[in-house]
Amino acid sequence: MPVNRNALVRYKTIDTCLRNRYRQWTLDDLIDACSDALYEYEGIEKGISRRTIQMDIQLMRSEKLGYNAPIIVYDNKYYTYEDPEYSITNTPLSEQDLKVMSEAVEVLRQFKGFNYFAGMTDIVSRLEDHVTSAKQQTIPVIDFEKNENLKGLEYLDTVYHAIVHKQVLIITYRSFKARSANTVTFYPYLLKEYRNRWFVFGLEKRSRTVRNLALDRIHGLNISTDERFMENTYFDPSTFFDDLIGVTKNLHSKVEKVRFLAGSSDAPYIQTKPIHRSQQLVEKNNDGSMVFEIEVVINQELQREFLGFANGITILAPQHLADLIKVKLKRASDNYESPFS
Repeated sequence: MPVNRNALVRYKTIDTCLRNRYRQWTLDDLIDACSDALYEYEGIEKGISRRTIQMDIQLMRSEKLGYNAPIIVYDNKYYTYEDPEYSITNTPLSEQDLKVMSEAVEVLRQFKGFNYFAGMTDIVSRLEDHVTSAKQQTIPVIDFEKNENLKGLEYLDTVYHAIVHKQVLIITYRSFKARSANTVTFYPYLLKEYRNRWFVFGLEKRSRTVRNLALDRIHGLNISTDERFMENTYFDPSTFFDDLIGVTKNLHSKVEKVRFLAGSSDAPYIQTKPIHRSQQLVEKNNDGSMVFEIEVVINQELQREFLGFANGITILAPQHLADLIKVKLKRASDNYESPFS
């Protein structure tokens, strides 16, 4: 059964009192102790009724909360545990508890890579082990998208702290197109995750341009102790990605209106799962097709998004994007005629 926080404070307080065998606890004593605890933890000044504490004791004794607490009354006045070793904190977890804890473990494990959470690693591991041992066969109820073999995660925490503490990074980096790695002085401003890859946005000293570097393309990274950090006066991290799909954008990128026709089979999917937050339905056709419009920066990620629908989407505007998608689809078709000739 659901238990609110105030009730949990009372149960824990009663448990603490009854475990203390060095004094005798009357009902009034338990009322006073719970009132003090609620004031201390929740700031509640209103007193607690006798009936509330009596009901709490009954619930703790029962199976409803899974406690089955052996609370007894002796001398017709004093409350204590019949078993001096008993505590509600030692009770086994319920099925619902185990389910919630299993889900919590799965969520916490997604933060692997940040030393900010390093102190939790052992806790999460022990929690996971405890949940698994308590519930011999656990069935996953959450499956996160992840890439366990992704390179560059070892740099995640260093970059994060460099941004927070405004430190300059010396990065050995090799893009997919470069023949060899080169070293850049970099002022990091923002970390961004996109499709299980991490990117750091910042200013490259030599070119004075804002770039994004993929962490999985970093070959080496150090904190510079000589360079003075340059503050971010170039973009607002809270709005920089509002007009973007993916991570490819420079400060001079222009937002364009992209209008496209979605066929009847894909239109309902696109309507319920918009390609971009700016998506608007422009027209519904009798054949079930729909015309949508979005306002975005046209980049590689947007093109890949449209190409993923293949013949399900037709770009209506702007013309240069329609021509580009047409060329790429033609090349893809040609590949099946004479693969990579």
